[in-house]
Amino acid sequence: MDFDVAQYLMVDSKKENTARILTSWQKAYMERLTEVCLKNRTRILAFGSKPLEPAENISWLPQRSWSVKPRRYISQTADKTLEAPDLTDDAYLNLLDWSSRNVLAIALGHSLYLWDASEGGACSKLMSVANNGPITSVSWAPNGTHIAIGLRDSAVQLWDATSSKQLRALRGGHQSQVGSLAWDSHILTTGDMDGLIFNNDVRLPSHMVEEYKGHDLEVCGLKWSSSGQQLASGGDDKLLHIWDRRMASERNGRQNQWLYRLDDHRGTVKALAWCPFQRNLLASGGGNPDRCIKFWNTCTGSCLKSMDTGSHVCALLWSKTEGELLSSHEVDWMEGDSQRQLILWEYPSMGMVAELVGHTSTAPFMAQSPDGCRVASASGGDQTLRIWNNVFGKPETKKKPISKPLGPFASLNSIR
Repeated sequence: MDFDVAQYLMVDSKKENTARILTSWQKAYMERLTEVCLKNRTRILAFGSKPLEPAENISWLPQRSWSVKPRRYISQTADKTLEAPDLTDDAYLNLLDWSSRNVLAIALGHSLYLWDASEGGACSKLMSVANNGPITSVSWAPNGTHIAIGLRDSAVQLWDATSSKQLRALRGGHQSQVGSLAWDSHILTTGDMDGLIFNNDVRLPSHMVEEYKGHDLEVCGLKWSSSGQQLASGGDDKLLHIWDRRMASERNGRQNQWLYRLDDHRGTVKALAWCPFQRNLLASGGGNPDRCIKFWNTCTGSCLKSMDTGSHVCALLWSKTEGELLSSHEVDWMEGDSQRQLILWEYPSMGMVAELVGHTSTAPFMAQSPDGCRVASASGGDQTLRIWNNVFGKPETKKKPISKPLGPFASLNSIR
């Protein structure tokens, strides 16, 4: 817009018209002058030509590079399927565990089998029980060589997997089947069908050192926190307890009082998993009709988040490197949940990342490899054990250090 022309049309032209009376030839002259100079522009607000286009590739703000994490590929089918005959079809038991030395243990009826995942899949039978079986729970010790076995007749046995010898038997506390086990260093925690929980120091002849009373029905799940201070227990009574080892009862120094008694679930609580990257964060899963995964702050006892998964939650596993959680579910063919078997969730949004399918029946048993990437799932219904690779990403490959010559002649072969 030409502001000089606008100023003249608004002010100066009016002054000239009112200052004097023009003759006919003067009017003609002024009209001609207006035509030449103003180009017959009578509008005050007259826009000029279209402004020039801005120069390309000019950034007025500093460029910032955003690193977008590529989405990894997750196979929805198992990489290996093994037959598991005589695997007990009981979702309340704990019959599968993976050791820190990469050996998978699975209880098949009255026998315990070991599958070495690092030696080409070699499988061997560790032990068998005749009259006091079948096996109702298994759990590897932190050293990866000793394994605890719970039996239906209330006994607990300790075995050395390297020598295939029984170390000792723990008796005296339980009067019913031992369906759940958990290790904290040299302390083995055992839970039975009557709702009793004992801490056993496997180094001592009198192994029972602490007792937890809080459940009225079968103890289905036991998990120690990474700090070893808090124990989570879930039962068939729909209760979740958080225990602190420092809270011993005033009446009995061996009996611990629960820190929190949580009754939010409306179904059996067996699935328990402590978060590896956020302290005092516990995930728990409920059976029917609850079907929820709940997240707890065990410092305050408050429920941080709850999500209805739509089916019975049997087991939970956290990723060791990502904010992800894997859950196994009861397959209900009548309700069309045949595809909801193993589900990978993103935490904390709880958006579904992937579904792992292949089992034709409920797979209530899950275990995680020591590198945190592979998952094993077992089903007593379809009698199979399945191995899923890279569920939580690919294992890191260690780079070999490059050896540098120590001197000017280090690269030459020695003459001696």
